[in-house]
Amino acid sequence: QVQLVESGGGWVQAGGSLRLSCAASGRTVSTKAMGWFRQAPEKEREFVAAISWSGAPTYYADSVKGRFTISRDNAENTVYLQMNSLKPEDTAVYYCVVGLNPVPVAEGYDYWGQGTQVTVSS
Repeated sequence: QVQLVESGGGWVQAGGSLRLSCAASGRTVSTKAMGWFRQAPEKEREFVAAISWSGAPTYYADSVKGRFTISRDNAENTVYLQMNSLKPEDTAVYYCVVGLNPVPVAEGYDYWGQGTQVTVSS
């Protein structure tokens, strides 16, 4: 079993930045893909970013490309999401995920965190 704990969410004004972290415990995730999904109120859960076990390649949703950066530290069993130029439409609960491959679909991930709220005000 893998436990995932996200942190770093909060409130920020449009144009600001936040850095999300996700620490994995229970089993090593250094050979697994990791990623982030998000879900806004009354909307479907959507893919945000993913990273392979080695750190490359990385994948992004079109809506965040150029603004968000995913990275990982395998020694710390941690994945990060640096979010810049935030927009009100980025407001959502952000979930950390672990799976076999860095795919943009929720079914590709076996473990999910509890989520961390990100709120961007205009």
